[in-house]
Amino acid sequence: QVQLVESGGGLVQPGGSLRLSCAASGFSFSIYVMSWYRQAPGKEREMVALISDGGITNYVASVKGRFTISRDNAKNTVYLQMNSLKPEDTAIYYCKTRAYGVDYWGQGTQVTVSS
Repeated sequence: QVQLVESGGGLVQPGGSLRLSCAASGFSFSIYVMSWYRQAPGKEREMVALISDGGITNYVASVKGRFTISRDNAKNTVYLQMNSLKPEDTAIYYCKTRAYGVDYWGQGTQVTVSS
């Protein structure tokens, strides 16, 4: 079955960096769009970044220039490099794909940006 497992979250000071990873299994990873979403307390879940099967990327305006999404098809893994982190980036970050007409989500990883 489709599985997405995120890792790499944690506590970081403002201005710091983290790299999130999402290990995928159970589907043909290389041919699907992969996305990162986040949900802050009391807010709706929002898309942060996505990467197409061909490597085309898109970002929400608030993270452009600070976050970079990438994928390694040989490892069935998608990454989110987060630099210049701000307190407002604090959220649970989720990996998502839509495969076989169904949305699949990981369990999420907590990112907390605080001094």
